[in-house]
Amino acid sequence: MTIDQFLKFFVPKDHSFFPLFESDAKNLVKAAELLVELMSTTDSAEHERINKEIKEVEHIGDEITDKTYVQLNKSFITPFDREDIHELTAHIDDVVDSINGISRRICLYKPKKLIPVYLKMAGMILDGAKEIEIAIHCLKDPVAHKARITSACDRVKQIEHDADEYYFEGATELFANEEDPKELLKNNKILEILERCVDEEEDVTDTLKAILIKMA
Repeated sequence: MTIDQFLKFFVPKDHSFFPLFESDAKNLVKAAELLVELMSTTDSAEHERINKEIKEVEHIGDEITDKTYVQLNKSFITPFDREDIHELTAHIDDVVDSINGISRRICLYKPKKLIPVYLKMAGMILDGAKEIEIAIHCLKDPVAHKARITSACDRVKQIEHDADEYYFEGATELFANEEDPKELLKNNKILEILERCVDEEEDVTDTLKAILIKMA
């Protein structure tokens, strides 16, 4: 046991982090909801509008990340390991950044059509974000909510497995049916980032599981 771990038994923990974690999770859900909205329309004007909203959400996420790191530097005793706080915040930021990247590429590339798998994978990203939000809310009392946190993490893992299948199905269909090389490249890149985004959500839950093991 390290000195820091020993002291945690006697010094009150700094609970100022939990509002930041919850704000970060809610911001992630908002970004994912906007992504689903973007994938639900083919109107380029709507794409531009939604892209602006996603960019604003991404900026809010950056602000939350900065506040968390500032708080981390100010706090002597943290609710759990500093490395885990840093990692959790960074992974959530990665997911929001990827959502922003998908949105920007839709507006930049202007593909002639959005293949159906885009909306399916966007829905999976939203489902994963909601599970992450639940798990983070339960971190306030990980011992009491161990089963719920574990269930949320397992759900995200299953979503990631399902998204892999959708990615390969989408890529197979794309390469079989798209004859325009430019459209092929555009759509394949968007598909790759969608798949990566789900992977990054699993990274968030891997950190949550590590925190749970240490705390519960």
